[in-house]
Amino acid sequence: MSVHSPIRAGRGRESGLTLIELIVTVFILSILASAAIPLDRFVYKRQKEQELRRDLWNMRDAIDRYKNAADRGAFQTKVGTDNYPPNLETLVKGVEVKGKRLRFLRRIPIDPMTGKATWGLRCAQDSQTSTSWCGDDVFDVYSKSQGTALNGTKYDTW
Repeated sequence: MSVHSPIRAGRGRESGLTLIELIVTVFILSILASAAIPLDRFVYKRQKEQELRRDLWNMRDAIDRYKNAADRGAFQTKVGTDNYPPNLETLVKGVEVKGKRLRFLRRIPIDPMTGKATWGLRCAQDSQTSTSWCGDDVFDVYSKSQGTALNGTKYDTW
């Protein structure tokens, strides 16, 4: 009876990766990594677009609440403004109502597409696509970004 050494029993076949297997593995991993980079950019852009939608909605809601309060007679507004705020700062600073300050917006948000707290403004008499502001009131707000959204629309048309 012969006793086989455990060291000798496994020597018939070498285990490990050949150079070709290693190259194929690295090639496949590089393809997967290159596909992940555009996906990351897509996710980042979509998050910025969601932030832009939220900021626009918040500012437009503040404009509407200001107008509703003025229409109810809570405070006086300048003649010819149709009870819209004179600027975005008024929404942040608020107006005096019966000894209390009524604020409509905590802060003017930073446009996620431009990185600045500057927004395009429209008066009540401006067209929906106007890029000039009459300076009398703030009826609407839009992004000044010239970029294109994932759905193909321009940010300044949102």
